[in-house]
Amino acid sequence: MPRKPPIVFPQEQALLSRLGERLKLARLRRKLSNAIVAQRAGISRTSLYKVEAGDAGATLGTYIRVLAALGLDSDINQLAADDKVGRKLQDLALAPSSLQPRRRRLPAKSVAASETGEPS
Repeated sequence: MPRKPPIVFPQEQALLSRLGERLKLARLRRKLSNAIVAQRAGISRTSLYKVEAGDAGATLGTYIRVLAALGLDSDINQLAADDKVGRKLQDLALAPSSLQPRRRRLPAKSVAASETGEPS
């Protein structure tokens, strides 16, 4: 029984469709047939058709194989390379917060007494 395709939101489908169009244009600019690209990628022509159509059911691995067959596999390194939001969140977590109360240190004598169980 075939798997159900994943639920894809319209914005995500638009991204996949534009990626598929760009891959198809790259293939056509290189004057390569879909049979040649599919063979070089090690996928079926049907899978290539799905990638070029932006089908969400095509695996990421299939997209990467098509990129490699077109000589564009280094472009995958650009995905999520500049994580501005993640860096801001990390910087906020590392910055000292003026909202958090400072911890008071116990005098050394009190700490030693509490460890040995002796009253201070």
